[in-house]
Amino acid sequence: MDISTPSTTPKYSSSPVMMNPNPNSAAPTTVSAISSTPSRYENQKRRDWNTFCQYLRNHKPPLSFPRCNGTHVLEFLCYLDQFGKTKVHHQSCQFFGHPKPPALCPCPLRQAWGSLDALIGRLRAAYEAHGGKPEENPFGARAVRIYLREVRDFQAKSRGVSYTKKRKRTSKQAEGNNGTTTS
Repeated sequence: MDISTPSTTPKYSSSPVMMNPNPNSAAPTTVSAISSTPSRYENQKRRDWNTFCQYLRNHKPPLSFPRCNGTHVLEFLCYLDQFGKTKVHHQSCQFFGHPKPPALCPCPLRQAWGSLDALIGRLRAAYEAHGGKPEENPFGARAVRIYLREVRDFQAKSRGVSYTKKRKRTSKQAEGNNGTTTS
């Protein structure tokens, strides 16, 4: 069965939602008692899904969603780089490793690692929301994870900034850093 075209006959499966990558059709939803407006996250996830589906349709040759894999996701991420706003210095650039370069350079603007990471997270969720199986999710492919790690590391070196996980502040640390003292 081709999951890119909706079926007119009802299908009986354990999953109540069929995968439908077509952004022009209403996404299948489950019936709920409470009707509410989608959250900002849900709206962004829908826009990202629609953008990826449009990319697949414009791909040469056009791709059907079932044939999409991690390689196509990587091509999509590279395509998005042209719309980036983060300066990423080449290793040969005199400002490589400087967090705040004193002058302009011809190095390219790229998508920031954090933006790409968040995008992939939303697309992974959208894939599963459209009925895809988690173990077949192209956005969770090993090649995509490796690419994101390499982008993160290179951008960190390029700007002279390390990406370390931020620790959560405890309430004692927050109280001690607010500048007030108690007697």
